[in-house]
Amino acid sequence: MKILVSDPLSDEGLKILKEVKEFSVEVKTGLKPEELKNIIKDYNAILVRSATKLNKEVIEAATKLKVIGRAGVGLDNVDLEAATQKGIIVMNTPAGNTISTAEHTMSMVLALSRNIAQANESLKKGEWKRSKFMGVELYGKTLGIIGLGRIGKEVAKRALSFGMKILAYDPFLSIEAAEGTGVEVAELNELLKNSDYITVHTPITDETKHMISTKEFTLMKRGVRVINCARGGIIDEKALVEAVKESKVAGAALDVYEQEPLPADSQLLKLDNILTTPHLGASTEEAQVNVAIEVAQIVRDALLGKGIRNAANYPSVETEVYKILEPYIVLSEKIGVFSGQLAEGRFSAVNITYSGEIIKYDLSPLTMALIKGILEPILKETVNFVNAPALAKERGIKIKEVKSSKEEDFVTLIKLEIKTDKEARTIYGTLSPNKQPRIVKVDKYYVELSLFGEMIVIQNLDRPGVIGNLGTLLAEHNVNIATMTFGRDTPGGKAVSVLNVDSPVSPELLNKIKKTENILSVKIIKL
Repeated sequence: MKILVSDPLSDEGLKILKEVKEFSVEVKTGLKPEELKNIIKDYNAILVRSATKLNKEVIEAATKLKVIGRAGVGLDNVDLEAATQKGIIVMNTPAGNTISTAEHTMSMVLALSRNIAQANESLKKGEWKRSKFMGVELYGKTLGIIGLGRIGKEVAKRALSFGMKILAYDPFLSIEAAEGTGVEVAELNELLKNSDYITVHTPITDETKHMISTKEFTLMKRGVRVINCARGGIIDEKALVEAVKESKVAGAALDVYEQEPLPADSQLLKLDNILTTPHLGASTEEAQVNVAIEVAQIVRDALLGKGIRNAANYPSVETEVYKILEPYIVLSEKIGVFSGQLAEGRFSAVNITYSGEIIKYDLSPLTMALIKGILEPILKETVNFVNAPALAKERGIKIKEVKSSKEEDFVTLIKLEIKTDKEARTIYGTLSPNKQPRIVKVDKYYVELSLFGEMIVIQNLDRPGVIGNLGTLLAEHNVNIATMTFGRDTPGGKAVSVLNVDSPVSPELLNKIKKTENILSVKIIKL
């Protein structure tokens, strides 16, 4: 089997692959997209970092490719959908750079607090201005951590050793899960108002893009310090620059940016109290070796049929059984993605009931897919089929799986009950006659939901004119309705209306829908 390594990989990783007699390993870095497209057909596996772009055209040209291994976390350089359609397993290494990034974050916190970079530059100019670089201590200060995953937890451990108080905001972190760790769970606004330092550790998603912007800076303490070693775009850079200029923010330390490489004329480079580094979070010798070893091991084992780990698009199951369960795995994941965006509050329990013809199989792949779907809108590429249950457990989410022989309205049914600190929701899903996933009931409302694209989920009063008003409003914003379905409990009572639309719903349009007569609530769900 031929393996292509198209980005630099440490010798420790290459050695693992080259020791397997069944493998022929070729290292070809710096390939242009057209060059890669022309040769990819010859390989059974490819190992990449972030430089190689495996777009749809390249993947479609890969006739033998079975495995894509990403030495790192992010999968934005891999067309996951195209790979899935061709049956190519995509795996990443989400844990390899955890310590490296956590340590870099603390380095930034310390450098920011004691003006290390500025003092160094001044001293090298021959100056001796001690008073100019008066710093602040970490002891007794409050560190707000947005996103308490692997890296966020490691940052918390290190900050606690400095005598800091930790506030953490994570939509999937329960209060119970944080007990005994020294971390206090907080809502986002509470964290923003009470933190002396704020560091972000979330993936970049539609929900987290610019989650720290003008409004959020207004809520913060005067003199707060802000750190981002996660993903560019989580912090609105223009808003940050203004907050620093106004002295609302005493200093910021950034390792990642909305545009990389950072343009030479960026305002971020012109302010002395903004510390910048060129995306060095994972740039330690140890981290590079760790991810190289891990990606080599998971690719090796997948090619040799010894198991699949860290798969972003493939649950671990026998091939023949997978063929039977595949449409239900797709259904489960889509139910999860839908429910994860629909439910409000911190998840505490997920109860899954399976009934019908599938209960004779091991349904753990369906449960993994469903949990992955629930966590994916927030955790993005850091969650996969394999680690989803463990990540849910870490966050204190109790998962219960039940097989039921009770007759239901549908031949096969997946029932998902979600409990949060704010509400309880129940979603029912099944397959259409042509094996397409669909949701048939939301709470007490019978519906017929096609699970694709962008959806507008509305709770409204069952009154004349609601649908007409919605149609008119969408038409005014040039948003076409692909499908529409309705469900109600009693005539004139509360109802659910769901619209699949062909183009994104803008914030302006969303606000107008919310203000429309007889509309009680609106959610935008992206599948």
